[in-house]
Amino acid sequence: MIYLYALLLILVLLIGWMLTVLGGPGNWLMVAAAALYAWLIPEDETLIVGWGVVIALLVLAALGEMLEFIAGALGATKGGGSKRGAALAIIGSMAGAVVGLFVGVPIPVLGPVIAAFLFAGLGAFAGAVLGELWKGRSLDRSLDVGKAAFWGRLLGTLAKTLIGSVMVAIAAVALLF
Repeated sequence: MIYLYALLLILVLLIGWMLTVLGGPGNWLMVAAAALYAWLIPEDETLIVGWGVVIALLVLAALGEMLEFIAGALGATKGGGSKRGAALAIIGSMAGAVVGLFVGVPIPVLGPVIAAFLFAGLGAFAGAVLGELWKGRSLDRSLDVGKAAFWGRLLGTLAKTLIGSVMVAIAAVALLF
């Protein structure tokens, strides 16, 4: 039965990683799953995840959020965007990530992941531009804000996803050793 629980943990970790790619709270799902596993599985079993691993995952998840926030904030600040542009950039990036998943399907394995990253950035760009135009800014100014939103979103999500990859690896290694 322990092998089934370990397999379930790995599955939830991978789902969490995919949520992170989409801009969701996947890293926090990984922390919660590892904590639940550590709490439910006795330490005398063969496949364990200790509380030290859970704390390491918690620290990494917080770091991922901080890096994503800083990258997004720097993008918005650099572009001089409005709150409306930022809000529409967030909505656009989420919608873009979901669309990217489906657009990338024809390319095996990494296609959906790469497309989700790219389309999230494009969605942030489109949302920011629309928000700035709606605010009454010029097209040139709106495009500048959109470019900044694109790069901020892309770099922030990339950093958070890389940290999520490290989290999956740490938990998997903890299970095996």
